[in-house]
Amino acid sequence: MTRKRFHGLKRVKFRATWNKYNLFNLSRLKAPRTDFMTYYQQKWSAKSITRAYHGEHIREGQWERMFTPLLNSVIPMDHRYLAEHDGSEQAAGRGSGLEKPLDLNKISFGKNQIPYMHMTYAPIERRLDTAIFRALFASSVRQARQFVIHGQVKVNGKKIPYPGYLLNPGDMFQVEPDRVLFATGAPKIKVKVQAETRLYERRISKQTNLVRSAALAKAAQRRKAKEAKELADDTIELVPKQRKPRVELGDPESRKLRQKELLKVIRQIEDKIGNKKIRRTAKRKQELRALLRRARATLIFIHKKPVEELEIEIKEIAQELLGFTENLEPSDKTSPKRLKSEEEMDQKQKSALEAAIARIRENPSDTTKPYATPWRPRPYMSAFAFIPRYLEVNHNICSAVYLRHPVARPGLAEVPTPFPAETQQLAFNWYLRRR
Repeated sequence: MTRKRFHGLKRVKFRATWNKYNLFNLSRLKAPRTDFMTYYQQKWSAKSITRAYHGEHIREGQWERMFTPLLNSVIPMDHRYLAEHDGSEQAAGRGSGLEKPLDLNKISFGKNQIPYMHMTYAPIERRLDTAIFRALFASSVRQARQFVIHGQVKVNGKKIPYPGYLLNPGDMFQVEPDRVLFATGAPKIKVKVQAETRLYERRISKQTNLVRSAALAKAAQRRKAKEAKELADDTIELVPKQRKPRVELGDPESRKLRQKELLKVIRQIEDKIGNKKIRRTAKRKQELRALLRRARATLIFIHKKPVEELEIEIKEIAQELLGFTENLEPSDKTSPKRLKSEEEMDQKQKSALEAAIARIRENPSDTTKPYATPWRPRPYMSAFAFIPRYLEVNHNICSAVYLRHPVARPGLAEVPTPFPAETQQLAFNWYLRRR
């Protein structure tokens, strides 16, 4: 069975994520046509559309238990009226001329109505994973849920591994800053990541091949020696053996010294290969890599070859490396521009330099991080960058406080939703009949 697309473009469903396809679906989102639908179909369609955004990761039965028809709201009262009256005027002398004449100019029709129906999914906002997403600590509710399950979230200083934990007013939750930087930061460029991976695998494979070839050569040498010994034992020696002159291997101290010299040369070659500032032709790069392979092969047989032979090979490798140093490309021969000293700079240049150094220290470049460095916000984030009123967030320490439960006010509902009041009302009526 094929898995359904989470961000489908054919049937528009808006999700609680920062995905670019989701932003495209938001631009295409519109209320469904209800001209040809029955009332039951209208409620079903509204429920299906709204549940794709509000708690799509929550099971339907669980959400039906969370649903409540009691919607929190705030009714503003005129403080002057409350100060002048105590409520007894509501029952005083009806029809006795105490009623003031109706002023039609002061009445505003359809303005500052309380959007009760936008509070249909208010209980979901209490969940820990939803609050993390609303505080801009994760790029989706599912990612926030993953952070909670993996133990990256604390509530009131204690680790809470339950994404469905219901927050109470005054609870403080915090997420690991490195996880927040990963969730809200721009991802690494895939081409660069693949290039780094291929380069690392290539180096490992070369070293493995060198070690394997050396081991195979050693095994073949042992096998030949064993066969020769067996043949010599089985046959009669007619001619006295001519002993090969013994090779002086030298003392271990001299070999260690040669090994240090060779390692130093290898490091110099690797630095030259990794230096991106110097432009070299492809042929030069191939010669440098061949020289590096030769030096590593010499390092493998450092304890098997005579000292004199090792000295000759190390000297040849060093001379070739010196030739690379002297024969630079034409672009390398250009003399670098002399930097101004601190005394020669004016105050504006000094302040700009200090600001640049401070930025580098605050937001350094680190290739070991799973996100792009220096850190920058992920693309298409600005359309979703808002924080509800019931949260107090400090992004410097990646912490937030759940101040109170969301409420509805005249002209404003604190539950973020992209759907109109009519759609929310139909969804509310769907769950209202199922209580």
